[in-house]
Amino acid sequence: MIQAFGNIFKVPELRNKVLFTLFIIVIYRIGSYVPTPGIDGTALARFFQSISRTPGGTLFGIMGMFSGGALEKATIFALGIMPYISASIILQLLTVVIPQLEKLAKEGEEGRKKIIQYTRYGTVLLSLIQTFFIALWLENPQAFNGTVIVPDPGWGFRLMTMLTLTTGTAFIMWLGEQVDQYGIGNGMSVIITAGIIASLPTAILQTWVLLSPLDLSHQQISWLKFSIMVALFVGTVIGVILIIQGQRKIPVQYARQIRGNRVYGGQSTYLPLKVNQAGVIPIIFAQSVILFPATLAGFFPNAGALTKAAQLLAHGTVAYSLIYAFLILFFTFFYTAITFNPIEVSENLQKFGGFVPGIRPGKNTAEYLDYIMTRIAASGAIFLAVIALFPSIISSPRVLNIPFLIASFFGGTGLLIIVGVVLDTMQSIESQLLMRHYDGFIKRGKLKARRA
Repeated sequence: MIQAFGNIFKVPELRNKVLFTLFIIVIYRIGSYVPTPGIDGTALARFFQSISRTPGGTLFGIMGMFSGGALEKATIFALGIMPYISASIILQLLTVVIPQLEKLAKEGEEGRKKIIQYTRYGTVLLSLIQTFFIALWLENPQAFNGTVIVPDPGWGFRLMTMLTLTTGTAFIMWLGEQVDQYGIGNGMSVIITAGIIASLPTAILQTWVLLSPLDLSHQQISWLKFSIMVALFVGTVIGVILIIQGQRKIPVQYARQIRGNRVYGGQSTYLPLKVNQAGVIPIIFAQSVILFPATLAGFFPNAGALTKAAQLLAHGTVAYSLIYAFLILFFTFFYTAITFNPIEVSENLQKFGGFVPGIRPGKNTAEYLDYIMTRIAASGAIFLAVIALFPSIISSPRVLNIPFLIASFFGGTGLLIIVGVVLDTMQSIESQLLMRHYDGFIKRGKLKARRA
């Protein structure tokens, strides 16, 4: 593997792509420290530190993770890439509902470009809406326990905030597209991963402080507990890799056709059905839904019903864990049903003379694929639920009792994104190395991208 990293810099084109991607990441990280005009960043940082200990603080932690910590600093990249993710998901859902968009999605490269353009428009629109309400929230001292965050409120501040944060999100979107065009690819995911990894040094430092404090009587993490943490982390990463790379290969046989003097078809191949077809989308949906009451309760502390709902769904409670797991299962099946259409797959196979051995083409093939995909999705959904709850479990006082910032790298959305993006990046680089007759990262087998 070390030799493979050395080979990257032996290929001028690949070296330039890697260096360009690193340059874009540096620009993104610099922008995460440029403050938004008109906001008292120190007072806002104190608020986030206090609300992180409340049930509603977890949603801010999620938003902060996708923005690389820019939300807590109220910088120009405070929204991060979340509006783009939301716009992409909404447009993907509308593609199933609206026939015009579905037709557009099937038009090949031109249709894909138009959908990307619609996603850009949707990103800007969502950013304007979100930033308007963020500006109103920042202007309200009651939302911050009487602390004044905006010294000069009014429409001037609101318009400036909307323009600044929306421009920041559009710029991040442009940076991601540059990585797609001139870098190693998968630009948006690379930027999200860079923001998540940015909190890794803080987690390592916090672990070291708890492991080797100046006063040994205040040692919160013993070396035995630290060894268990390392073993759990390695095991979790291996499990995530296996699930992300896992596929159920459905054998497909193509009938032999004779056209003129040429023979077409007759070969055997397989249809790969991914175990984790939905990716991290179910966890994001489930987190947004279950933490919404707690977040509203933080904004409106005098609302009794919201406060009771927040207490019932407090992070770490039994009700929270059960409902969270159920929502992950539900959204996994929901998103899988949207992204994988067995009827369409069956029709495409039949159109090109393909069939699953032992299964009649047409309706029977669609029912067979739906049956297999349902079983695969069930195993993937259970795995996602376990991974999502794992940080809460090991941070519990009854288990390892470690800070949630450290525990968040043992599972959840962050770990899934990091591992998935690293695998995609390695697969992209390895394919380019092999094209130029260099050894890849592994000697046996091959890396598989998350997208079939």
